[in-house]
Amino acid sequence: MNRTDRLYAIVEELRASAPGRRSARSLADRFDVSVRTIERDVSALQQAGVPIYADTGRGGGYTLDRTRTLPPMNFTPAEAVAVGIALGRATEAPFARSARTALLKIIAAMSAADGAEARELAERIRFLVPGGEDDRAVVPAVVEEAVALRQVVRLAYVDRNGTETERDVEPVAFVSGARDWYLVGWCRLREGPRLFRMDRVRRASLLEETAPVRDFGEMAPRVPDLVAHALQLG
Repeated sequence: MNRTDRLYAIVEELRASAPGRRSARSLADRFDVSVRTIERDVSALQQAGVPIYADTGRGGGYTLDRTRTLPPMNFTPAEAVAVGIALGRATEAPFARSARTALLKIIAAMSAADGAEARELAERIRFLVPGGEDDRAVVPAVVEEAVALRQVVRLAYVDRNGTETERDVEPVAFVSGARDWYLVGWCRLREGPRLFRMDRVRRASLLEETAPVRDFGEMAPRVPDLVAHALQLG
């Protein structure tokens, strides 16, 4: 059983036991892993918003608060897998970490039967990727935060010639290229709009300064035969 399946299974075990408790040892024995692995898994679920509580007293363990869990969602197993496919093809996209957390919440809120069917269907989906694809850089969380909060971000950036510079950037938007993600922003070092390829960012830190609002149309790169479309959520 891979970790993703085990996370879902832990939720179902705790859901079935609620309002009773399950010890880390009993869960470790159930899934044939170490107690430390269970503790890490439960911590990941808690960070994802699953209402699991730990009682450290005598006879303690983990319990799932049913009063705070979402009612079963009306996602079909195929719909849940479709969301997973979209996320699986965008592992290096902005907010990919948040997307994985959202998918975990969706599966955890589905009925036990639908969740099991979704996981079984997911086992029949495979991605063929070039060797080394798993090593591709993801968008730094600090840069995601800079765009979300409209705050100036300081980047240690390596250009195409291998030269590293430090730049304060007023973030505007993320843009997807054929293979890579870019940050569109106003570069204070170059005093103009620039594209920053995410895999060339060596370090990033958020500054306590709100970035001015800039029009994407005036900042966007001009690429022949390509048009930038905004993400649609409905």
